[in-house]
Amino acid sequence: MAIEARSDLALEGISGENWRVGGTEWSQRRVGPFCESRLAIRSEEGERALGKPKGEYLTFECRGLHQLSEGEETQLVRLLGESLRKMAERVSGKRAQGELSLLVAGLGNADLTADAIGPRTVSGLTATRHLAQYEKKLYRSLGCASLSAVAPGVLGQTGIETSALLLGAVGCVQPDLLLVVDALAARGCERLGRTVQLSDVGIEPGSGVGNRRRAITRETMGIPVLALGVPTVVSSATLVWDALSEAGLDAQTPALSRVLREGESFFVSPKECDLLVARASSLLSRAIDLAFVCAR
Repeated sequence: MAIEARSDLALEGISGENWRVGGTEWSQRRVGPFCESRLAIRSEEGERALGKPKGEYLTFECRGLHQLSEGEETQLVRLLGESLRKMAERVSGKRAQGELSLLVAGLGNADLTADAIGPRTVSGLTATRHLAQYEKKLYRSLGCASLSAVAPGVLGQTGIETSALLLGAVGCVQPDLLLVVDALAARGCERLGRTVQLSDVGIEPGSGVGNRRRAITRETMGIPVLALGVPTVVSSATLVWDALSEAGLDAQTPALSRVLREGESFFVSPKECDLLVARASSLLSRAIDLAFVCAR
C-alpha cells in the first residue's frame, strides 16, 4: 500500500489526464519570470480526482522567494496583490477600496520557524479598522478597505481550536471577508519556498501534516474565506517513497512500508528556512497591503 502523499497544494493533485475530468478547468501563463496556474474545480468528480474541495486555486511559481531580486519581488507583490483584490471582490461582491471590510488571520506557531509565516505576515500588515471607527474623516480620505488582523496561535498554546477563536473574532468584527494566511505542506522539495497558493475555498489547518483541525471555510465561518500560503515542509516518508520508486526499487514490501509509515509524522524543511520565511512573510504582507490598503 502506497504512502499517503500529503500536500496542501491543489496543483500537485494534477497528474496524467486527471485534470481533464468533467467540471475542472486548468490553465497556465507566464508573467515575466513567474508561472501562474489557475485551477477551477466545479464538480464532485473533480473533487474526487484532485483530492481538493470545489473552488478556484491560483498558484504562482518562481525560483526561491529568498533569491528574488528587488525588482522581481516587487513584480510578484503586484501580481499577488492584483489577484487577491480581484478574488476578494468576486467572492464578497464589494469593491476592495472604500467598501470592503476584511479580517486577516495569521495561522500557525510564531515560535516555530517553518510554521511562522501566518503570524509574521500579520505583524507586517497595516490595520485600518480602528481608523474607520475613530478617525472617520482620515479613513474616508484614504479610500482603503477596513482591515483588521489577528494571530490566534495554535491549539497547544491556547487550548482553544483556531476555528473557535476566529468564529468569535468574526462575530465581533463582522467583516465581509476572512483571509487566512498559513504555512503549507508540499509533496515535493522543489515546491518549498518557490510556490504561493491563493484559493477561495478556505483551509483545514494542519491537514498537510496529518494534524487536521476543524476547517475554516464559508460554511463554518458564515462569510467567504480566502486562503493564502507558501509551502515550507514536506513529508520525509513521501520523499523516501518517491526516491525508491524512481530508482526502480520495490517500496511496497511489508517491512519497508511499516518503516515508512512510522516516519510519516516527520517533516523536513529547507536549511535556509529562516530566510525563506522572513522573505515570504514580508512579500505576503506587502501584497495584502497593496490589495486592500495602499493600492497604487
